[in-house]
Order: sequence, then structure tokens, then C-alpha cells
Amino acid sequence: MKQIQSVTLRSGVTIGMGHPCFVVAEIGNNHQGEFNIAKQMIDEAAAAGVQGVKFQKRDSEALLTRQGRAAPYTGPNSFGPTYGEHRAALELSIDEMARLKEYSESMGLVFFASAWDDPSLAQILDLDVELLKISSAELVNVPLVRKYAKADIPVILSTGMSGLDDIDVAMAEIRAYHDDVILLHCNSTYPCPEEHIGLPVMEALRERYAVPVGYSGHEKGIGPSVAAAALGACVVERHFTLDKTLKGTDHQASLEPAQLAAMVTMIREVEKAVQVKGKVVFPDEQAAAKKLRKCIVFSRDLPAGHVLTEADLTTRCPRVGVSPVHWDEVLGAALNRSVKHEEPVQWDTLSLNQPVCAGAASS
Repeated sequence: MKQIQSVTLRSGVTIGMGHPCFVVAEIGNNHQGEFNIAKQMIDEAAAAGVQGVKFQKRDSEALLTRQGRAAPYTGPNSFGPTYGEHRAALELSIDEMARLKEYSESMGLVFFASAWDDPSLAQILDLDVELLKISSAELVNVPLVRKYAKADIPVILSTGMSGLDDIDVAMAEIRAYHDDVILLHCNSTYPCPEEHIGLPVMEALRERYAVPVGYSGHEKGIGPSVAAAALGACVVERHFTLDKTLKGTDHQASLEPAQLAAMVTMIREVEKAVQVKGKVVFPDEQAAAKKLRKCIVFSRDLPAGHVLTEADLTTRCPRVGVSPVHWDEVLGAALNRSVKHEEPVQWDTLSLNQPVCAGAASS
């Protein structure tokens, strides 16, 4: 496999293989356009143990056509009678985002955002962020991707809705300026059925692009996200909400604080569980083996000189004599002395036809 680089942010956080999984609470627009709710979400995300909080920024006039802005939007999740008014109601001002960035960083969190249009990207860059995110929707927007790349700031690129040809184009655009890019495998269905997630795709992306690869999950639960960490995801990003029942389309595919905290805990457990790469018998296991595993014992009283058969032997706990792994070596040996029923077999009790190897002699 090609050498996969890591990406180090200005704050010193390193994202990549061999480093702790960078867990991100995607706050997005689940703050409902309210600064105080956004600040509370940062508090809850920090308490859950994440390393990053991500927001979204849109400029309705740059994002939508006049017709798109004027389109009626009157469903149960609407924040305004037209789609333009709905989108505007969910936006925080750039001054509010600057305050949220300062607050996040005071708590040791990486603050970043995805900008969905040129004016929003310019505003986010003015915040002097250390990380950018290109959303799955904007992956094919070559002029915008190029502007992201020209900023020369590490980029997370989400790959939902995209085939490999599309990803090839976006990656070429970014790599024309720098190599600090992280790919996220993603299915942009909200919520995403588990059978459509495709976690093994992460390995295919690592092989193809030789960059750190993570997972942006939209499933209802947390199992696939934890499994992604076990499969080497360097980033796990999940949408976050204070309450799944709030008005809005993202909340049902988002995690509430207790779920987010549980996921972070499980990811950290998984990281410990995959540290050992080879089969090792640890000292605690050796102590357990002495208690739980059996040794060969004599099944009856036997005289000196007796040649052992299977009828003369059985196995019993604890293992204070020769291990049953040497059963065939013990069969046919002669006794050097008389022995008692259930007495553990010891090597020095036996006269063997051939010498026992050093490893067997110590077992």
C-alpha cells in the first residue's frame, strides 16, 4: 500500500493513521439560527469528548437562484414561507461565528466550517480557521473547490453522492496547491440505512489516494461509526443535536449528547483494542492458564517401571504438571518411581524414549 500521510493543524492536532481518531460534532445548522443554542451545543460536544466542532455557512443569494429563493417552503420543518427565507433564518452572522470560534478554541476544540458559496468561504477564511471542510454537495463544484485549495489550509473533503471519477477531479484540484487533504467516506442519505453505508470503501479510498481517510456518518445509531474507527477511520464526524425532536431535517440523523458521549467512549475503547497487532499471551493470561488449564495426572496408582498407556492417564485442573499438549510424548514413557492416583505428571518422573525439547520441558 502507498504511504499515507498525516495532516497536522496549526494548533498541533495531527490527523492520520497512528494518531487518535479526530471526532467531530457536526453542529451544522442544528442551532436553529440561535447563537445561545450554538454555544450550548459546543458545551455539550466538549463534555462528550470530541476534538472538533463544525458549522456551516451559506449566503442565500450566492447559493440559490431567484427562483430557488422564492420557492414556497411551508412544510413542518420550515423556518420561513420561502426556501430563501428558511435558509436565512438558520444562518448565524459571521460575527457570531467568530465568537463561537473563540469560545470553541478556549475549550481546546478545533473550530471549522463548510462554506457553500464564494462569499461564505471568504468570510470563513477571514476567521483565520486552521481547517476547512468541503461538503459532499460541493465536491463537484470545481471553481469553489479550487478556491478552497488556493487558501492553502488543510481540507476535509466529504465524498457523499460522488463516484471515483468525481473524487479524482476534486483531489487533483486540491493537490495542485497542497497535499493536506483528508477524505471522508460518506453516504448522503439522511438517515442512511446501515446496508448502504459501505465501510470497506474507506480502505479503497486509502489505496487509491494515499491520504488519511475517515467517515462521515448519517445513520441513526452509533454502531457503524464505532466500527469505522476499528477499521482505521482517522476522522469520525456525526451530526449533533440537543434534541432529535426539534424542527429541522437534520435532527433525526443526528446524535444527542448522551449518544455522542457514548460513541466517543467506544471509539477510545476500540483504539486501545487494536493496538496489539500480533498474538501475544499476556502475564494475566498466563496466571489464568495456570488456574483454568489442565495438566496430565495419573488415573490410578502405578509401580516404578510401568510403561504408560492412555488407560493410566487423564487430565485435571489446576495446571501444576505437564500440559496435555504433550500427551503423545508422555504415552509410552516408563515410570522412574511409583506414583499415586491423581498425582500430576512431572517430566522427572518419566523415562522417555527420546529427549524432550527445552520448550516442552518447561511446560
